[in-house]
Amino acid sequence: MSNYISDKNLDAWLGGYARHVAKNLVKPTVQGPRHLLFAICDHYEPLFGTSTTAVGDARVRAWAEGYPALCGRYRDADGRPPRHSFFFPGEQYLPRWMDALARLTRDDFGEVELHLHHDHDTAETLRAKIELYKQRFAQHGLFSRGTDGKPRYAFIHGNWCLANARKDGRNCGVDDELVVLHDSGCYADLTFAAAPDESQPRFVNQIYWPTGDLTKRRAYENGEPARVGEVKNDRLLMITGPLSIAPRAEKVPFWIDNAGITKLRPPTPFRLRTWAAQNIHIEGRPEWVFAKAYTHGAPEPQAEVFLGEPARVMHETLAAKYNDGTKWKLHYVTAREMFNIAIAAMEGKTGDPGEYRDYRLPPPPAAS
Repeated sequence: MSNYISDKNLDAWLGGYARHVAKNLVKPTVQGPRHLLFAICDHYEPLFGTSTTAVGDARVRAWAEGYPALCGRYRDADGRPPRHSFFFPGEQYLPRWMDALARLTRDDFGEVELHLHHDHDTAETLRAKIELYKQRFAQHGLFSRGTDGKPRYAFIHGNWCLANARKDGRNCGVDDELVVLHDSGCYADLTFAAAPDESQPRFVNQIYWPTGDLTKRRAYENGEPARVGEVKNDRLLMITGPLSIAPRAEKVPFWIDNAGITKLRPPTPFRLRTWAAQNIHIEGRPEWVFAKAYTHGAPEPQAEVFLGEPARVMHETLAAKYNDGTKWKLHYVTAREMFNIAIAAMEGKTGDPGEYRDYRLPPPPAAS
């Protein structure tokens, strides 16, 4: 058992999970329907496991053609189709791939954000990489724009190693990464949940603000929950996805469900219930429930999930269980829209969260 605990890094986050479970037992009364804000944040890597651009071309083409064909038949409570957040790795940039994702953005099927794998960087070299990728993505009308006209983006760290998370220092190198990201226009990090990886923070099933010395390694370990009445504009927001120890009908009675979608772990009705049941919300606005799943969707096994029968089951379950208009209303959201709705909640907005998709940050130019 001790080996299992150390192998799964349970000692780092199990206490946080236990506190979440205990708190979740006492649910506040909600008047009217609850709203499920459902997002898929994809570590979308066309070159995953290959260096051949022809393979990447085929993968991008499969999504450009297959995603609208399948998802165009589904709508949420706002009349919007499923919306995929493509966190694209800057180091894999090719203009034709970005053009294809820009077309999906224009047709209302998603938006593009920044994913980045890097190693042995400094704050200076990381800033230079981010600025380069921002310029490249902006050429395709991607990323939202702030009031100053500059690109704003959400971020997922490659290999989970945000803020130099690994003990051995691999896959990052920048202790003060949270500061570098915020200063370069990042509004939210959506890297986590990452369990059982060692980068998993002690904060579980939370939307929170990092606090303390943000220049320190793993600065995301310290924070305070986002709540109604308080917004911090001097740092990025941490939006974490569902993490649970869930039962399963196999030899091992329980497993760590980090909301990762793969061919072997598709988005079944049971998993959807598990994610919604984590009740992730802004404190003081419990009727707006955030459920953020993730995947590596470009490779063929996962593409089969999102472009085929498992996705059909997922969307039909969401429609049947979370969009009856009485108990639940479903809202397909992108990472940007999830951030906007979270900020709206913090600033005291109530009612239908679908009204606040563009509350602070507008859609990217490619969407118009």
